[in-house]
Amino acid sequence: MSGNENNPSSGDPSRKRSASALHLGPRKKVTSSNPLVLHGRHFGRTVFALCNYPALLTAGILRLEELQDSPIEDYPADVRCEHRVFMELIDSYPSLLDRLTSGEEEDVIHVGELLGKGASGARGDDTKTLKSAILEWLVPRGQAVIPPLSRNIKSDRGFNHEVTGALLCPTGLEWSNMETKQSLKSSETAVRGDQWPMFLYAHHEYDPEDPSVDKEPKATRSGNAYLHGMKCVTRGSLAYVATQIRFLLSSSSVFSRTDTVMDSENFYHSILNLLEDPDESKEVTDLMMWWTRRVFPNSSLSQRTISKNSALSKIREKRAALQARATADTN
Repeated sequence: MSGNENNPSSGDPSRKRSASALHLGPRKKVTSSNPLVLHGRHFGRTVFALCNYPALLTAGILRLEELQDSPIEDYPADVRCEHRVFMELIDSYPSLLDRLTSGEEEDVIHVGELLGKGASGARGDDTKTLKSAILEWLVPRGQAVIPPLSRNIKSDRGFNHEVTGALLCPTGLEWSNMETKQSLKSSETAVRGDQWPMFLYAHHEYDPEDPSVDKEPKATRSGNAYLHGMKCVTRGSLAYVATQIRFLLSSSSVFSRTDTVMDSENFYHSILNLLEDPDESKEVTDLMMWWTRRVFPNSSLSQRTISKNSALSKIREKRAALQARATADTN
């Protein structure tokens, strides 16, 4: 890897960037609708949710030209990450690259706005739908949250309520401590996005010696994921769901990129960074398989155990015996 990874040439105008495309840009109203909007909904939920799509596409197209002369390894880590997301988007939508490279800059921006409209629309729809549904997740069926929580108003959630406060309490802090509880409630203690909440951990218990994430099934419905050919959870979908739950448990009324109280973008990026860390690949693969088996139980990727007395098991036993006999005859 090049030694100037974190110090790209200041003389190269193509590498001067005002802001990362992997952060939300300003909102723009797009009135038209086409398949790109639908694709943006799916891509945002499963690959990368919080990014500026026009900037992502514009920078990605320029970078493709640059890469003819210099390898991607010569770029800073954040640019390599951005380019990976760009390539995943290009690969996920047939003929998108041809459309982008054959059009004008305005066309690239328009495509980005359509994709962004889909991603933000899906996020808004999910937030609205789950605002009341999250209450069913808080306590076992048949029991009630005490004191009751409103299904449509969030002001009584977050650190204002015993149940949601305990779930949102950052690891390393004791929610049972009255001083801690009051400090969080009054916002005297600010919670950054990279301070993960207790609900991410199994049985809502955090062990600093074994800080593994939750493997306790809660939301396990695949919904309309099958409509997009989705048969397994993705790193992006895990980060997206975690971000939605954290926001829904909070008292914040609007999901905003400028909300410094929830710091949702930082939280989302911190989750995704861990899931994409090569050093964590084995644990992440196990985690994703665990969730895939529960969200997509009928998927072949779930690798279900074959029943011992099934016809399929008998066929495989017979095939194994024939192969063993053929090997023995050869020797």
